[in-house]
Amino acid sequence: MHKPVSLTPDAPHAVRFPLLTQQWLDLAFVHWAVEPGAVARLLPAGTVPDTHDGVTYVGLVAFRMHRVGWLRLPGVPYLGTFPETNVRLYSVDAYGRRGVVFRSMDAARLIPVVMGRLGFGLPYLWSRMTVRRTGDTVSYTSSRRWPGPRGAYSRLTVRQGEPIEEATELEHFLTARWGLHNMFFGSTGYLPNDHPRWPLHRAELIDCEENLIAAAGLPAPTGAPVSVLYSPGVPVRLGRPVRPAGIPTP
Repeated sequence: MHKPVSLTPDAPHAVRFPLLTQQWLDLAFVHWAVEPGAVARLLPAGTVPDTHDGVTYVGLVAFRMHRVGWLRLPGVPYLGTFPETNVRLYSVDAYGRRGVVFRSMDAARLIPVVMGRLGFGLPYLWSRMTVRRTGDTVSYTSSRRWPGPRGAYSRLTVRQGEPIEEATELEHFLTARWGLHNMFFGSTGYLPNDHPRWPLHRAELIDCEENLIAAAGLPAPTGAPVSVLYSPGVPVRLGRPVRPAGIPTP
């Protein structure tokens, strides 16, 4: 097992030949602490919970996906633009690569949902969704259509605060993630991404009603989240899945 790589606010490696390009806009990051043992069984083979000061985190991340495009082709304006809400965990593999693991990815366009499920094995789900801004507040709603549990929902509103000049160690831990772990073609792999440094704002959680976390097989949160952040967003490039994340062979 290699030592986890250091977390950096900038991508450690550029994605030179992107498989996908997109923009992530109007993001709300809401996180609760959770014991690593409570989520370890939910991670792909060859990965373990990534921890900060002995605990790991479950994140509810709502945003607008904008103009998804393949390779270097222009992004698609309609099918590639939609609200999305993810439930995610934090992982590290035997090579020390730190990433995220998506437990659910609710999205408002059926065709991208089907492509994400069939092409990448990602847990995309089709939902009715909205993202609305009023002044300095942003509201996100989601109600699941398919495949279920039907009606799983979230209603989230955050108020954007002052920009963060220097993020804390925890804020870096929760946002400086340069890839995801997932099952690709029968084994656990790592799909890298790169984007400019996050423009982050601290945020106030005005409203949060949801059961997406429990529907994803995780303990339902109790109490207030430990971190609430907002970002206006970044352009993103995703690379191809790379070597399996399991224990290296001699």
